[in-house]
Amino acid sequence: MALLDILVYPDPRLRNKALPVETVDKAISQLIDDMAQTMYAAPGIGLAATQVNVAKRIVVIDTSENQDQLQAFINPVPTGTGEQVETEEGCLSLPGVIVPVKRHSEVRVSALGKDGKPFELHATGLLAICIQHEVDHLDGKVFVDYLSQLKRDRIRKQLLREGRGSDKSSGQHKESVPAI
Repeated sequence: MALLDILVYPDPRLRNKALPVETVDKAISQLIDDMAQTMYAAPGIGLAATQVNVAKRIVVIDTSENQDQLQAFINPVPTGTGEQVETEEGCLSLPGVIVPVKRHSEVRVSALGKDGKPFELHATGLLAICIQHEVDHLDGKVFVDYLSQLKRDRIRKQLLREGRGSDKSSGQHKESVPAI
């Protein structure tokens, strides 16, 4: 397994839209393992392939406290249900940035697992938020897109000033809100 570089906002490659995975093979399985290792090391609870500059519709998530419940979603298709709730979100591609975002409280998602087999899942709570956050990445959207232009510009300038807004890896960071 290998640690991958995480793209940092405002890197334009974060705007790339991911393409569906045609075949789940050893290369895809290895990518999932590398993404998981990268996510855990960052540390985070979710990572989309586009965040590591791979334009494939793959997401890894582990919202467990012990980091022992890794879930892989290949070609995820979520459908939001439930009410809209506002939660504080962080992101591995925006180190240290935490902002309120409104999302569905529940989602149904259909996807392929790491084994290539289709599955469906009903998610609530943090897992539902994380799935929506990561699928946004696959669609070329970053969570600050939910903010006003003024707030996005401030965050962009802050990251650039701190030297984090380039194509460098985000490196290690800790924050009170889990980085998705």
